[in-house]
Amino acid sequence: MEETDIKLRADGIQKKVISPGKGELSTFPDGTKVKFHYRTSLCDGTVLDDSRTMGGRSKPMELILGKKFKLPVWEQVVTTMREGEIADFTCDVKHTALYPLVSLSLRNISHGKDPLEGQRHCCGIAQVHSHHSMGHSDLDKLQANPQPLVFTLEMLEILPPGSFQLEIWAMTDEEKMQAIPQIHEEGNALFKSGDITAAAEKYYSAIACLKNLQMKERPGDDQWIKLDLMITPLLLNYCQCKQLLGQYYEVLEHCSSIINKYDDNVKAYFKRGKAHAAVWNEAEARDDFDKVIKLDPSLETSVAKELRAMEDRIREKQKEEKGRYKNLFNYSSKAPAAASTVRSVFHLITKF
Repeated sequence: MEETDIKLRADGIQKKVISPGKGELSTFPDGTKVKFHYRTSLCDGTVLDDSRTMGGRSKPMELILGKKFKLPVWEQVVTTMREGEIADFTCDVKHTALYPLVSLSLRNISHGKDPLEGQRHCCGIAQVHSHHSMGHSDLDKLQANPQPLVFTLEMLEILPPGSFQLEIWAMTDEEKMQAIPQIHEEGNALFKSGDITAAAEKYYSAIACLKNLQMKERPGDDQWIKLDLMITPLLLNYCQCKQLLGQYYEVLEHCSSIINKYDDNVKAYFKRGKAHAAVWNEAEARDDFDKVIKLDPSLETSVAKELRAMEDRIREKQKEEKGRYKNLFNYSSKAPAAASTVRSVFHLITKF
């Protein structure tokens, strides 16, 4: 243990054990999977990230050693830990310069976004020295002024190679391409069984994988386009899940991104029209449904059904609003000083 601490200190890492683990220290061969909770803090105690609360849920980090994770120091320090151990690792700047990019990806994932959203198409070092905002003020400051960080890790599980199914993020590029159709089918099966949340997670996993591969290609090149055409149906399936889960604004965002690239995508217009209708954007919904009929007249019956449902909801909403103001009017009649003003408002609303 003392020899390990000496090696860490020589490399600019200070380890402080908070709670010792159990059992013998693993040899951690390449391919070992480790699951751990992490909290990242500045040296003054300011917390940047916490896997127990990120995105409103508790989700531990998983790493497969030897896969060249973007933050090598995490691979280095976890190999000094036993299952159940909790420890602080204070790491010099040379180990933490890439943390803003890693943190951005982890935050995106925790909120159901593309892990590469907000990152430019360039290498990590180039991004570190760019002036491109990451969309988080704390990460922008850390990127502009790199500093030592404290990683508080709790080792939950250590799995030797071959004892677990390889997850998609840990696969080679070739393995990922081979796995995408299967993941797509798994998402479809979950959707048909009614497990919409799990289906959305499957579709998201496949999308994130393809986005990762796409980042390695030049935008507009043949391979980039091929990957984008694989992403589109998965993204539409993901939007269908989000629609059913009531996350309409996410549907609007993703469908608009598809339409901006493929303005003849009927499914994207139809799903966006339904999302607009759900958030009371009547004019925008009608525009999208009109586009659907122009692109595919055979969908006129389906569009008519959606329009009737939207109109029924609007009438019901107007009825409820009139009822609320009528109650307000009846109440205000007991207060003569305010009655004339409220009557005028009620008259305008009922007239409308």
